[in-house]
Amino acid sequence: MLSTALSTALLGLAALAVIAPLPAAALGPAGHRLVAELAEAQLTPVARAEALRLLALEPGATLMSIASWADETRSLGTAAWHYVNFQRAGSCSYDAHKLCIEGNCVVGALNTQWALLASKAPDAERLTALKYVVHLVADVHQPLHAGYFDDRGGNSFQLQAFDRGTNLHQVWDSGLINAWPGGIDALRLAVLADDSPAPVTPGPSAWAEESCKVVGMPGFYPDSRMLDATYPARWNTVLVQRLKAASTRLAAVLNSSLAAP
Repeated sequence: MLSTALSTALLGLAALAVIAPLPAAALGPAGHRLVAELAEAQLTPVARAEALRLLALEPGATLMSIASWADETRSLGTAAWHYVNFQRAGSCSYDAHKLCIEGNCVVGALNTQWALLASKAPDAERLTALKYVVHLVADVHQPLHAGYFDDRGGNSFQLQAFDRGTNLHQVWDSGLINAWPGGIDALRLAVLADDSPAPVTPGPSAWAEESCKVVGMPGFYPDSRMLDATYPARWNTVLVQRLKAASTRLAAVLNSSLAAP
């Protein structure tokens, strides 16, 4: 028979398994695929041809299939490339010297990989850069990838949502997308129908500031730790706008970078 201490410990672990939040990640695979799909439809013939030429280095690869590669190969050295953390009491003003030491944040990494993609580097390096660019443009548009330092971009804000224990970061990564009424096809139509302006310039730092400002909007952090139907009803429009901006800007980045060698 199990000892009392061991039984208690096992019960505690079982309870943790029930209430533990989903692991932190980047924008969910469905969101990344959607951004890549919508961006691909906006490519110029030259950019499309060059993307296909690079992707041919890995037979069968597409912009959609590589969209989550940066998550799948994430390491200690690249983990910080997926986000940038602002101070909650700040003004969402990006300062690389304070927020992106040695380029280790989503803004710094995206700028580096964008430049590499546009360079005359060997094709294998440019393909890797393409994978990062496709992924990181989407990441920087997920508001909590440019959230607050004190709660790790919403990862420490625990709550119940969509019938499970999770955190606010995961709600925005995948919860709102996976729960979209009508599924991903309906979400795609909503993004295509959105007419919100998404100026391409001035670049990743401004896109991160936009995301930070969304996080600071009243009601972004729900008052209750139990998410109800009013939250998606209020914020789904913002989700659509961020996905639309991400796809439009990704297309512009690729169109400017994928010139024939």
